[in-house]
Amino acid sequence: MAGVFERFMGPRIPADELRLHPVRYAAPTVLLSIARVLLLVSIFFPYWHMELVAPQYPNGLYLTAYVNHLSGDVKEIDGLNHYIGMRPLDQAAQFEKEMSIWAVVAMFLLVEGAMFIHSRWAVLLALPAVLFPAGFLVDLQYWMHTFGQNLDPEAPLSSSVKPFTPTVLGEGGIGQFKTIADMGVGLYLAFGCSVVTVVAFYFHRRAYRPLFRRLIEDRRGTKETHPAAS
Repeated sequence: MAGVFERFMGPRIPADELRLHPVRYAAPTVLLSIARVLLLVSIFFPYWHMELVAPQYPNGLYLTAYVNHLSGDVKEIDGLNHYIGMRPLDQAAQFEKEMSIWAVVAMFLLVEGAMFIHSRWAVLLALPAVLFPAGFLVDLQYWMHTFGQNLDPEAPLSSSVKPFTPTVLGEGGIGQFKTIADMGVGLYLAFGCSVVTVVAFYFHRRAYRPLFRRLIEDRRGTKETHPAAS
């Protein structure tokens, strides 16, 4: 059991090694600490923005998505969507919105845990945080596709609008409506977390892989010196 735990935690840093190369061993810890803060802070900022431009709305309508709720001209956009048979926006991603804050906190703790793991298992702990921002966009695209491709045939303007998939990023539109969508500060912070985490594991590998190899070599040497122990 002790061997399994040691393999999971990875080799400890010898005191003399730490004195000789303090920056080498501090770098992955500092970078992972920055990454987890970026992720946690991101929940307080918008993840996604969309502007809807139409002749009857010369100033545009605006929709902002946080990880756990929508804000902006939600009622006005729902009113327009009603005529083409699209469901209210708040019906999308209900489970994701309920769980998002807890999920981000869990990923924050996993990245924090990875700071103390000196083996390849640290990568698995931090992997959800690395994939999270891309997963947010994929999930958003899924709901855009689901809502746009399943219009109510009984809607007043159902015969005038064919099923469509709204654009998640960039410009799009249907009929006389034009949409402009882009990422918010929160999503940029989440992607920043991903990038910093990947960089952290470059330094993590450079710091701890030699120690792991040395540990394996020392064990082999011990077994050869004391064959009866094996």
